[in-house]
Amino acid sequence: MGIYLNPGNRGFWQSIRSEIYVDKTGLIAKTNQYLNTEQQYICVSRPRRFGKSMALKMLAAYYSRGCDSADLFKGFRIEKEATFREYLNRYDVIFLNMQQFLIRAREEDVSEYLERVVLAELRESYGDLISERTTGLAEALERIYVNTDKQFIFLIDEWDCVMRERQESEDLQKQYLDFLRNLLKDQPYVALAYITGILPVKKYGVHSALNMFTEYSMTDQFDFEEYTGFTEGEVEALCERYGMDFTEMGSWYDGYRFTRFRHIYNPKSVVEAVRRGKCANYWTSTETYDALKTYIDMDHDGLKADIVQMLGGERVKVNTLSFQNDMRSFRIKDDVLTLLIHIGYLGYDAETKEAFIPNKEIIGEFENAMSVSGWPEVMRVLKASEKLLEATLSGDAQSVARGLDQAHMEVASILTYNDENSLGCAIGLAYYSARKDYKLIRELPAGKGFADVVFLPLPHTEKPALVVELKYDKNAEAAIRQIKDRQYTQAMEGYSGEIVLVGINYDKEGKVHSCVIERVEKNS
Repeated sequence: MGIYLNPGNRGFWQSIRSEIYVDKTGLIAKTNQYLNTEQQYICVSRPRRFGKSMALKMLAAYYSRGCDSADLFKGFRIEKEATFREYLNRYDVIFLNMQQFLIRAREEDVSEYLERVVLAELRESYGDLISERTTGLAEALERIYVNTDKQFIFLIDEWDCVMRERQESEDLQKQYLDFLRNLLKDQPYVALAYITGILPVKKYGVHSALNMFTEYSMTDQFDFEEYTGFTEGEVEALCERYGMDFTEMGSWYDGYRFTRFRHIYNPKSVVEAVRRGKCANYWTSTETYDALKTYIDMDHDGLKADIVQMLGGERVKVNTLSFQNDMRSFRIKDDVLTLLIHIGYLGYDAETKEAFIPNKEIIGEFENAMSVSGWPEVMRVLKASEKLLEATLSGDAQSVARGLDQAHMEVASILTYNDENSLGCAIGLAYYSARKDYKLIRELPAGKGFADVVFLPLPHTEKPALVVELKYDKNAEAAIRQIKDRQYTQAMEGYSGEIVLVGINYDKEGKVHSCVIERVEKNS
């Protein structure tokens, strides 16, 4: 067992010994499927603390020659797969954590340092096949393959750390990419290359020759969707096992959405919430909010309006194809939004090509970032939202109307009312504080149409539900009639109790809101 060559199974052993382990060994069946095929180059990018390193430790335990990992996989999904025994501990694995190499290289070139230390370990096992004159890692691996017919599996963690942490050094990036290309591309000794990072690989100027990799990113995880985070079923099972409320867990950590798996949860946060017995900000607390602040403060036309719309519960269209897959080449607002998708601050729906703030945990991080930034008007609206909710629940329609007037005045320079959709966004922003106790649903299919905004109380909050209907240049009484006539309250399946009906109208000429509030009871 070595450090870089065949690191063994201790990392996976520690994972499965942990108090909470969710079985993701089905990933191995996928990588077995791609061994020695045109798809053998795999780049999986996802946000920090989303289980990338844990997956690599599992793959190292499974493939590494020289150890017996059969017992570690007993009872897990992969054991039932036809290919389980065929490839178990049958390959030489080279495991590289690029973050460590970047730190340890110090003044030395990172690629040269990597080659030197990995070659030294290779010589311990294959010294008779590697001449003393050999200084290149690719050359040494070629000699081993030619003489033994043995192939290697490459597992590279934090592959993109050079791009992220040495953004200003284009020469270093070029040299590093050339090194990876020479090491991996079209080499017969490669059976599989599985690299992970935060950023996809394909657009680093002329040095984009890592194009042999198939990318699985936060805009399209394809075959690896269910291994990106925790699935709805996995979280539901954890909640049942540990006595956690599943609905509350979803409001805090759900929101990453793909084609087949529409509900992917942040795994770091779910594990911490289960261990500690309460939902709170766990993922975002692992780094400063300055990173998010830097990006949302960028001066790109329309960026601020898009952020405000998403804070109001809306989605915004994003063209993810213009993004250059780095953290400095931002030409339009879509580049910034796409980066926020990749680093986990935004969810993305590939079917509609829309971005959104995924959950309560991330909403809090946006609020933290804006509180120390150039967003004073938005922060005033957010801070006033608690009083607006109190006025609504107490039935004070006049105070609600005045509160909405004030909120509109604050954000008028960012958001312009021109229809009920833009009004809906502003209403969502004005009721921002409601998300502590409510799940906000826009355009809920209900009765004979769609309810504009529904606030469903989270369990144990003991608050009434709210159904809000919006009108633009009409009247608030018509909004209340529509809620009743189209039976919007009947769509709230599983809910019984008091419902507050809120009709809101915005008068375009007078630039004022009006409001009518009524209460009804719904029996289950």
